[in-house]
Amino acid sequence: MSTRSICRFWALAVAIAAMVLVTQRAAAHCDTLDGPVVVDAKLALQKSELTPALKWIRKSDEPELRQAFARSLEVRTKGDQARELADLYFFETLVRLHRAGEGAPYTGLKPAGTPLEPQVAQADQALQQGKVDDLVRAATEAVAAGIRQRFNRALETRQHAQHTVEAGRQYVAAYVQFVHYVEAIFAAAGGANHAHAAPTTAPAADHADHH
Repeated sequence: MSTRSICRFWALAVAIAAMVLVTQRAAAHCDTLDGPVVVDAKLALQKSELTPALKWIRKSDEPELRQAFARSLEVRTKGDQARELADLYFFETLVRLHRAGEGAPYTGLKPAGTPLEPQVAQADQALQQGKVDDLVRAATEAVAAGIRQRFNRALETRQHAQHTVEAGRQYVAAYVQFVHYVEAIFAAAGGANHAHAAPTTAPAADHADHH
């Protein structure tokens, strides 16, 4: 496998892993019965007004949600048990459509009190308090630690890259993870133009034939 192919393989692997992780974290937040999506769903049912829930879905999904809302309002007048089932049906419909809009699968509602990832809880807390300093500090420390960890691994393996083919491949893998991690950070921060200045393949001197 060529150096360029190895780089592409590892870049794809890192990207897939990142997307899976983000999807799992988002699901843990939006799929809970006490999460923000269901909170607005409850408000919509209490007011018999769909507006609070509409912001969570794409405009193209409004007809389906409106139909589910109308059915729920009708059924929940037929007793306590019917109300419970009708509410759950509406919650599930709203969350499913919201997840679809994110490009993520719907795997069912999670119980209230489901633990959140610390960074998700911190983000919510920042919004509730109207202060972001603690979140910025925590994120900065996490990013710095992530960069240092990948940098140290790339630097360590680089010293042995020319010794054997396997050692060279370990360096390539570490190099790609380091560069793409940094690139993703700049892109997410809105500095994609600066990130693009970073090389997308390792320096030629580091990728001579390994003998």
